[in-house]
Amino acid sequence: MGFAAGWYALGLGKGLEVGTSAGTQLFGKELVIWRDASGASHVWEDRCPHRGMRLSFGFVRGNHIACLYHGWQYDEAGQCRHIPAHPSLEVPETIKVPTYASVEAAGMIWVQSAPDAGGSPPQDIAAVPVRSLYIDRAPEAVAHALEAGLAGAFDALSPSTFAATPGGATVFLALQPYGAGRTALHIARTGGDVPLKDIAVWAEDLRAALEALPAGAAAPVAGHAGAAA
Repeated sequence: MGFAAGWYALGLGKGLEVGTSAGTQLFGKELVIWRDASGASHVWEDRCPHRGMRLSFGFVRGNHIACLYHGWQYDEAGQCRHIPAHPSLEVPETIKVPTYASVEAAGMIWVQSAPDAGGSPPQDIAAVPVRSLYIDRAPEAVAHALEAGLAGAFDALSPSTFAATPGGATVFLALQPYGAGRTALHIARTGGDVPLKDIAVWAEDLRAALEALPAGAAAPVAGHAGAAA
């Protein structure tokens, strides 16, 4: 199986506070997620155009994110608006960070992996975020194990989303193809009154079961991320 270009979860919304940023990867492409002062989240390429420093190492001030290296500041559209070494400079419009279309739904932050991926953003269902798992196995191997019921009973909703009912709860899982040999699973409760701590314990058991699978060769993943203009 393979993963087509489309919408993928990058993390739980509650894990990204206002005024903070975090680095992640999708198909091996480094991305930064950051939340501005208004509470809106953004997903960009994790690289300052100046010297290539990761913007996830920088800091958020209001509705701008600034690079840690030389303090270049970028607005919500990725456009550079201020260069501290040249405060009176009218910054050229060509100095811009590649950005990605993103939404928040089902308690998670989602990104469109390529501008021509098509498809609709995920439906915003009522969900309580539980936790994220990072698994040292190839994304295709994890998806296959879930589809085949090798780590419990799961319903495949799409190649990268699944549902399960541990202990009477209804759980939604979104698979993030982090890289060739690493996978993230973001988990939210969508029904039932099972305590979140019990679902978290179930999630740890799930990770152990998935990492117990033979590592094998890292399967290639298709539909790698492409930046939007």
